Amino acid sequence: MASIATESETSSKASLIALLYAARALRGFGDGFAIIILPAYMTALGFDAVAVGLVATASLLGTAALTLATGWIAPRFDLRLLLLFGAGLMIATGLAFPNVEHLTLIALVGFIGTVNPSSGDLGVAVPLEHAVLARTASSERRTQVFARYSLIGALCAAAGSLAASLPDVLMSAGATRLGAFRAMFYGYAALGLICALLYRRVPHARAEEKGATAALGPSRRTVYRLAALFSVDAFAGGFVAQSLLVLWLFQRFDLSLSAAGLFFFWSSTLSAFSYPVAAWIARRVGLVNTMVFTHIPSSVFLILAALAPNLYVALGLLLLRAALSQMDVPTRTSYVMAVVTPPERPAAASVTAVPRSLASAISPAIAGVLLTTAFPGLPLVICGTLKIAYDLALLFSFRHIKPPEEVG
Repeated sequence: MASIATESETSSKASLIALLYAARALRGFGDGFAIIILPAYMTALGFDAVAVGLVATASLLGTAALTLATGWIAPRFDLRLLLLFGAGLMIATGLAFPNVEHLTLIALVGFIGTVNPSSGDLGVAVPLEHAVLARTASSERRTQVFARYSLIGALCAAAGSLAASLPDVLMSAGATRLGAFRAMFYGYAALGLICALLYRRVPHARAEEKGATAALGPSRRTVYRLAALFSVDAFAGGFVAQSLLVLWLFQRFDLSLSAAGLFFFWSSTLSAFSYPVAAWIARRVGLVNTMVFTHIPSSVFLILAALAPNLYVALGLLLLRAALSQMDVPTRTSYVMAVVTPPERPAAASVTAVPRSLASAISPAIAGVLLTTAFPGLPLVICGTLKIAYDLALLFSFRHIKPPEEVG
């Protein structure tokens, strides 16, 4: 009987993980085309790079606020209910963007909504899904589970990047440019609806035991130190938020929308397959070492891309960067989940994510201005330099704090 119960529990956990993978896939696909469509939509409305940077800042600030609120209330509320709220917000975002044209209203929708202008995965669902995955997976399988989670999200984001060329197809069929962009946002809302149907199947659960009151307890100091370092990394990343990188390629090399979609498809695909490689490396050299020693070369490639003499060299360097730059995503998530206690996980996920989002919200507006200067590649140089400094600081500060599977 005990064996049957164990098998049933294992099957239930596997089903729950698969469900969250499916929701991550849908969100990744939607983000994949939305972050390319949004700057193109704003350009079609007549807005410049500065306006795109301001909307990117508003979006990241809103993401930070929602992620923080979610992480702090999650330990005391039903995780399924909060996931459904996140799906509802995704639906509302897709319905709102096609119906606003004033910059203030676009920025407001960006602030409240779920479209993330960076290539990372932040938002209301992230700390919730991380908490559920961490409590479901064993310590030995945790990094692998998060690597697959990131792999699925990135592959679907890559497919979404290809879908960003659909407006060209719609226009060839007779749709207006703005009408084609609006149709894509309605598609984004439909993906949110499917996510809601998936989240309805998540079991009722809370992140901590009844009667517990502190979102962060014994791991507070470690979490705050990680959050401070992650914020430096995110501030740097904000200079090349994907919507701004799209705009840089548009302006610097006159890249077409279809070509941009194809490039970001391959970029996301390379990032996706780097996740299981990161898990494999982490088992051999550790999580922190994996984060640092894959991240530094990617930053060097980014700096070189800013100095590239032509489009093909720039795209080649950016693809090399994509193959390395996201290896820290599953390893970073796994590390945070490992060095805190289970009740602290939702708060730890949000507290480490929110400063990242807040910090990255500052730099896009600055980058938007820098894109109008005589050297529009300056945001890429600043990003790469700051990221290298972050990597060295992370290695120095946390190389001795090891997760359970690395101890002994």
